[in-house]
Amino acid sequence: MAAVVPADHGRSARAAPLWRRQPTAREALLLGLFCALVSALPVLVAPLPQMGDYPAHVARWRVMLDLGHDPWLARYYAFKWRWSGNLGFDLLIRPLAPLLGLENAGRVLVALLAPLTGFGVLSVEWVLRRRIGVGSLLALAFIWSPALLMGFVNFCLSLAVALLAFALWVRTEDKPWRQLLFLPIGLIVWLCHVSGWGILGILCFGYELHQRRNVFSAALACVPLALPLAPMLLGGGTKGQLSYGLFVSLYKQAIWTRAMRDEVFLLDSLSLALVIILLGAALLTKRMDGRLGWAALILLVGSFVVPRKIFGGDYADYRLIASGLMVACMAVDWRAPRWALWLAPALYLGRLAVTTIGWADHAHEAKELLGALDHLPQGAKVANVVVMERRKWSFDRMDHLAAYAVVRKSALTNVNFAVPTIHMLQVREGGPRFIDPSQRMFHSRGQKIDLSAFPPSADADWLWYIGDQPPDKLPTGAQVVWRAPHGLLARLANGAGRV
Repeated sequence: MAAVVPADHGRSARAAPLWRRQPTAREALLLGLFCALVSALPVLVAPLPQMGDYPAHVARWRVMLDLGHDPWLARYYAFKWRWSGNLGFDLLIRPLAPLLGLENAGRVLVALLAPLTGFGVLSVEWVLRRRIGVGSLLALAFIWSPALLMGFVNFCLSLAVALLAFALWVRTEDKPWRQLLFLPIGLIVWLCHVSGWGILGILCFGYELHQRRNVFSAALACVPLALPLAPMLLGGGTKGQLSYGLFVSLYKQAIWTRAMRDEVFLLDSLSLALVIILLGAALLTKRMDGRLGWAALILLVGSFVVPRKIFGGDYADYRLIASGLMVACMAVDWRAPRWALWLAPALYLGRLAVTTIGWADHAHEAKELLGALDHLPQGAKVANVVVMERRKWSFDRMDHLAAYAVVRKSALTNVNFAVPTIHMLQVREGGPRFIDPSQRMFHSRGQKIDLSAFPPSADADWLWYIGDQPPDKLPTGAQVVWRAPHGLLARLANGAGRV
């Protein structure tokens, strides 16, 4: 027998306080779109994106686009193009750089990356539930993940595209042409980055597993996504060994405690604790949507199983933690009252404000340090050393800053991603160790900074030092030509005659 609804039920609902009523679909959608758009704020306040790896990417694009015209770049670097699962920004920068200039084009792409990820999150919930709820608004807190903050731009692009592709997968569930459509889509996501392609496969598999209740049938449904296996088996994939590294259990514990690492230890730790508590509450109250829940579980378990290094890329497992927590938040299915909906993005917006302020401060420091370029000649050979404090919580944004010497001075530097068989960029001079991470010098409080025997300086004419305190010793004969609060530039004795 159908339940009898009191005649005054509708009037009672309308009489409820505004903050306890159900939000309209349009209201929630507009809130979500606003939150996604403001995610670009850090890039808008910083003339140079403050990601540790980003300058090295720009340097690679500079050499890639030069095509051997610059005599210094042609002398110092080789570039061997190959199709692989790590080309997202490399493909996009080609048409944009001639129009906007290399550095402007890179900044535009980075500015679009965070909102694109946000739109991907919202798209998934919209196609699943035809509304925007607390789950996706909470998931936005993982847009500025450690992967994006470190500058893994190709991976982050692939994640954003994978979310949009998964929304399309759900939307075309009953279409007979879906399998044909996803043959090129899977390849596009793989071209952006192989890890994003893997996440797309897990999202689709988890969804199909929930719908079909059969592992084999779910895996068979995802076969159209397997097209990139062909170029990988034919040698077009990124090469590199698998490695778990040393002290695996301690390392796995460390990356989990740093799942939301950004600027402030206490804020990041409490944010992670809050997310885990909310996810636990949603699980206990049976408000987890299995269509996303299975994928979240696979990603989070995978963070313990997957090696640290895959196909030459570092932190393969670390990337899965934030991605898994993002998907887990998206899985929260709760028709929340208006007060909960508007409260849901508070964590994201608070963290975004901290990131934005941090980027503004780091951009000011980077501008000061780049003053060293005014004292470098074209084609300089530069040994860079960056002091990295062991007890520092926030990411070191200056790790590859010296790569701008490649971009603006056609210089040889030791901060490039140029490992043979892994990277397309190769360094012709400076020796096999004149590449990243030769610039890093880990430092503990009270320890002296002795650069008298800094290895890359033997193959360079200039020493560019970046650190919070001045070095105690420089190479013999080095002459300081420029100083800043957090750095200096010195002409080395073996390069005294080359200016």
